[in-house]
Amino acid sequence: MPTFNHEGKSKKQFVRQMFDDISPSYDFLNHLLSLGIDIHWRKKFISYLNIKDGDTVLDMACGTGDVGFEILKHYQIQLINIDISSKMLDIAEKKAQGKRLNNIQFTHGDAEEIPLENESVNFLTIAYGFRNIGHYEKALKEFYRVLKPGGILGILEFSIPKNRIFGWFFKFYFHQILPRIGNLLSSSDAYHYLPESVDFFPSREDIGRKIIYSGFQRSNFIDYHYLGTDLCAGKRSPE
Repeated sequence: MPTFNHEGKSKKQFVRQMFDDISPSYDFLNHLLSLGIDIHWRKKFISYLNIKDGDTVLDMACGTGDVGFEILKHYQIQLINIDISSKMLDIAEKKAQGKRLNNIQFTHGDAEEIPLENESVNFLTIAYGFRNIGHYEKALKEFYRVLKPGGILGILEFSIPKNRIFGWFFKFYFHQILPRIGNLLSSSDAYHYLPESVDFFPSREDIGRKIIYSGFQRSNFIDYHYLGTDLCAGKRSPE
């Protein structure tokens, strides 16, 4: 039986509080527990999206800002960072100030009620945050709404590897090792929630269908499944 709710308002409330609680140690633990692979996947994710100078990019569930900061290393864009956790967002803003990065808007907000105008961004990225949303369909409709015609949605998310050996190691690490390290260094709830949230996350086929049903022209997956990560992109039709 699951320990946590995996949909609805109560899930959103839990996620908001959880990330507020772990925000001081989030960056350190993120790099430590992923063995640094999170840095590699952010770079792969960004390279796939074909962002161009002059674009407006919304990084939804931005956390402490690393996806957007990586994009700004390579492109001259207008960046909007939105997160449901105000404390994570505060850390992102301080990091941006330390890096002397400009052209960034920081907004406390919810993926299901994005505080932006219709058709206002060229790209919407969400890295390791989609599974934390309370209502996937509602969020996808919001993603579609704020994207310009022809705009791109990019989702980077955990998944259970199909390869039997990698799958066994992934599950063992996520369910046995990661929570114990998390208990020692941060919130026990957060690192018990993480593996469970991956287990209860819809399949890639189901996510693809949800993207299409939300109005997107198509959805594509990059198959890095053996490494426990999926990269999915949806495109809004050029109206």
